[in-house]
Amino acid sequence: MVDLAQYLPILIFLFIAAGLSALFVFAPMGVARLTGAHNPDAEKLSEYECGFPAFEDPRSRFDVRFYLIAILFIIFDLEAAFLFPWAVSLDLTGWPGWITMMVFLFELIVGYAYAWKIGALEWE
Repeated sequence: MVDLAQYLPILIFLFIAAGLSALFVFAPMGVARLTGAHNPDAEKLSEYECGFPAFEDPRSRFDVRFYLIAILFIIFDLEAAFLFPWAVSLDLTGWPGWITMMVFLFELIVGYAYAWKIGALEWE
């Protein structure tokens, strides 16, 4: 039978963490309401980052090419993330590890060439 008393410190830690998280989220909102910092008016709700009103609806659809470029960026970013641990452990993996990574890089280069050929990287 498992003694559940050994899990009591973890449970206490979780309650303290949840309480502190709620305090850090809700305390500033409560202080802002009590001190009058929460007083929205037209000046506070105006555009402040770019300085002029938006041209279109902010919920407009993005062009599909944006998503294609984003996916290609993620793929090649992950390639870089795979190269570092491979390079660090190359002395342990030896020739099989090197050959496997060269096959992986060849597949990525073929995919990049295909994306370039079909015009996926072109932007108008």
